[in-house]
Amino acid sequence: MPAAAIIINRTRVRDLPRFRRQCCLAAGAAGWEPAFAETSSSDHGLGLAQDALAAGAGLVVAAGGDGTVRACAHALAGSGVPLAIVPRGTANLAARALGIPARLDAALAAGFGGRDRQIDLAEAGGMLFAAMAGIGLDAAVVSGTPDLLKRHLGWLAYAAGGTIRLAGRRRAFTVRLDGGPPLTRRARSVVVGNVGLLPGGFALLPDARLDDGLLDVGILAPAGPAGWGLVARRVITGSRHDDPNLERFRGRRIEIEADTELPREVDGEVISPGRSLTVTLRPGALLVRVPAPGLEAGELEIA
Repeated sequence: MPAAAIIINRTRVRDLPRFRRQCCLAAGAAGWEPAFAETSSSDHGLGLAQDALAAGAGLVVAAGGDGTVRACAHALAGSGVPLAIVPRGTANLAARALGIPARLDAALAAGFGGRDRQIDLAEAGGMLFAAMAGIGLDAAVVSGTPDLLKRHLGWLAYAAGGTIRLAGRRRAFTVRLDGGPPLTRRARSVVVGNVGLLPGGFALLPDARLDDGLLDVGILAPAGPAGWGLVARRVITGSRHDDPNLERFRGRRIEIEADTELPREVDGEVISPGRSLTVTLRPGALLVRVPAPGLEAGELEIA
């Protein structure tokens, strides 16, 4: 049997023995030999996935949130070994964009019996990621939302954290797309997405696609409650209309400069504050397992 490494974020799995049993059943039914590893404060999945590759794993399963997916994706980039996702995080942005179900049996069905899809990755601060990076308000919300609140409220914890920070001050940003002329704006946040979804599944960047060879940029610049109301309405409805409150652009290399040091995040993981953030594209860098056409939740295609 080929080996499948199942990397688990233990903080996101409530009943670990039951979880392991279900993984073993799904893997065995599809002809895989599972091996388990758990993330830690010193290894969020990168080293574990690298070890799995070195040991000859033919599939790596990331069971956790976007941070676990990001770490495993970084390790697997360019390897040709597919990544399967069992979404167990707060936002699960990459899993949502890929159509991977939240239910455990359905996610395992996709992981062990689905098809491979080639997607792009992005790079920021030496980290490869699948979903979204940002500087400014979005990173402040991520850093200021306690883990305990996220476990109890899910993505609503981010909404609560964002609401209490809406009244902040706009900063001066300069954004360059593919080395072009600078775009100068006063804004609250600049985000760069390979995935365009926010926690809760709302589309901030509705044209973003994981395999289109482009990064999507959102500049959020509302000055008060009315502006935030317009942004909220456009995000909730998936509107592609742009105005000074929310502008969207596309490119392959995005260079962002701010007039002061600001919080920064990559796929929900807070990195050190800084005045700049550069994001570049790695086209077709990763294979991911997605549900096979016509495959019902809980069903496995067995070769």
